[in-house]
Amino acid sequence: MGQVNDRKVAVIGCGFVGSASAFALLESGLFSEMVLIDVDAERAEGEALDISHGMAFASPMSIYAGTYDDIADAGVIVVTAGVGQKPGETRIDLVHRNVEVFRGIMGEIRARDCGGILLVVSNPVDVLTYAAIRLSGMPEDRVIGSGTVLDTARLKQIIGERLEVDPRNVHARILGEHGDSEIIAWSSAHVAGIPLEDFFNMRAEGSYAAFRDEMSDLVRNAAYEIIRRKRATYYGIALSVKRICEAIVRDEKSVLSVSNMLHGEFGIEGVALSTPCIVGRAGIEGRMPPSLNYAEQQSLKESAALLREVIDEIALEDAGA
Repeated sequence: MGQVNDRKVAVIGCGFVGSASAFALLESGLFSEMVLIDVDAERAEGEALDISHGMAFASPMSIYAGTYDDIADAGVIVVTAGVGQKPGETRIDLVHRNVEVFRGIMGEIRARDCGGILLVVSNPVDVLTYAAIRLSGMPEDRVIGSGTVLDTARLKQIIGERLEVDPRNVHARILGEHGDSEIIAWSSAHVAGIPLEDFFNMRAEGSYAAFRDEMSDLVRNAAYEIIRRKRATYYGIALSVKRICEAIVRDEKSVLSVSNMLHGEFGIEGVALSTPCIVGRAGIEGRMPPSLNYAEQQSLKESAALLREVIDEIALEDAGA
């Protein structure tokens, strides 16, 4: 393992999510060097040129299109590459195709003995985080999935808007799969230390149960609604990538709901999904047991079981390990 440049980031995949993430990372000022990599080299070159033309308005950064040889010393490697779902294609079919994409990418990463942090953003992110751990050869704590960081941000924004309070003061987490089986930890949700139910009764009228159902539906359908209107989501996840990179580069020890490999925690074994983790320069530096009631604990286990079924379908047990 060679020297790692903490101020260098590599973005693999220059589609909507990759290019939006690259732009957000330029704006962040976190890095002084950024390499963009894509199977379509001209696309990567075009994105690098376009973003670099704003350098006069941003912090100094070297931005260029490169190859996998440029990732070895990157402090953070962000993977957004993948294929989209075809009409009539099942979720399992999509998983199979994106795992095949990951076999190639992770093989390149494995060959270079990278010493940085691997941030998986491609979907389905939990299964692909698991695949990245199996195929990259990197230690588990240095492989992070973007998980439910965006889902949690959506929840906080929607609650904040509904209750007319700054979403930064809303403390509620979404755990489990980044997908339909995700769970909202309502039992521990609060606004500036006030239990969410009490705050709701202070600020709104009607049924708290109905409010919870409304918030759950809005969050779970958020991506579908955006895709229906503009065919893709990328700004929200780009800002989530920036947030995770902030925690890493600044060694913040921030608690984020990222996808990580579990080994017996919460009664879940050998599955990657989102739980609260302390994120810093070394990657996942600690796992925090979420405060869940019994029903929420069972829902988390059910989410893990659904992911386990998908993992068993892709037969990664003998892949690259």
